[in-house]
Amino acid sequence: MDNQLHLTYFFLLLSVIATGSAGAYADPGFTKLFVFGDSYVDTGNLEKGTKPWNEPYGITYPGKPDGHFSDGRVFSEFITTMHNILCFEMHDEIAAWMGIKPPTPYRFRGCRPIEHGMNFAYGGAGVFDTSEPNMTAQIDLFKKVLKDKLYTQDDLKHSIALVATSGLPCFITSVVKQLRSNLQRIHRLGVKKILVMEIQPLGCLPRFTMPDSYEKCNHTANLAARFHNILLTAEVEELKRKNGQSAFVRLDMYDAFMFAIKKHETKTGNFRYIETMLHRYNKVCADPTSAFFWDSFHPTQAGWHAIYSILRSFTANPFQREFWGSF
Repeated sequence: MDNQLHLTYFFLLLSVIATGSAGAYADPGFTKLFVFGDSYVDTGNLEKGTKPWNEPYGITYPGKPDGHFSDGRVFSEFITTMHNILCFEMHDEIAAWMGIKPPTPYRFRGCRPIEHGMNFAYGGAGVFDTSEPNMTAQIDLFKKVLKDKLYTQDDLKHSIALVATSGLPCFITSVVKQLRSNLQRIHRLGVKKILVMEIQPLGCLPRFTMPDSYEKCNHTANLAARFHNILLTAEVEELKRKNGQSAFVRLDMYDAFMFAIKKHETKTGNFRYIETMLHRYNKVCADPTSAFFWDSFHPTQAGWHAIYSILRSFTANPFQREFWGSF
């Protein structure tokens, strides 16, 4: 009897220790993502009838036009959810950083779940005045969503923001300063952890390589992109100094694009800078799953997969709280 009693107490003690340990080390991580930017991260905010809502956009996923500027998924979807996709003629699966469903586009907030956050990005948007809501207007929409109490302050504690800008290299100094103001504003609205995407190597996009028969990148455009990123680094470092070292993190999209393009060229044996898969008149010239670029500016789903894979290989997971505590 005594032995049974001692055994019972022993297992009870183990249970308490296990429960306490789980409570001490449990980390809910980031459960919501708020996205701001342009066509590189827009998942359906433009009105139906616009280009990404027409064929052949979405031909790879979901098999019909879905408001994405690609044949399938875009960057903001790769960081949230794991996908097993056909990438350059091989099936590949890679874990997502975040492990949640992609946030719902703002325009569908009334008819789709919003528990994983919201995407305010619009294709064609910029930092200043554009035909679509620019980043300032997108942050205004976010502010309205908070005012309508769709998210609580506790929600924001478990949230992270992704900010993207991928436009052409004009008025670089003014653009970067306005971008800094936008980052600061998002932070003040309650999202304390913010990822900002650097500019990709613009000179390696098909619209810049086409004049040279896709044989080489445009050096001038790449210099402009690098200059943008140097200025952005300085502004982000200043924001970190004022708001805490772990408030802002840059994503090195420039090197991720470059390494991914080089890797694709090596795999395919095609050492020309990749042509667009979407010719004029919206005719797809080849299988998008074997192509890197969809049109003159946007990667295919396979291209985004390759870019994310490279980025993930040299960047610690920013959606783990340990990452933010490592500064």
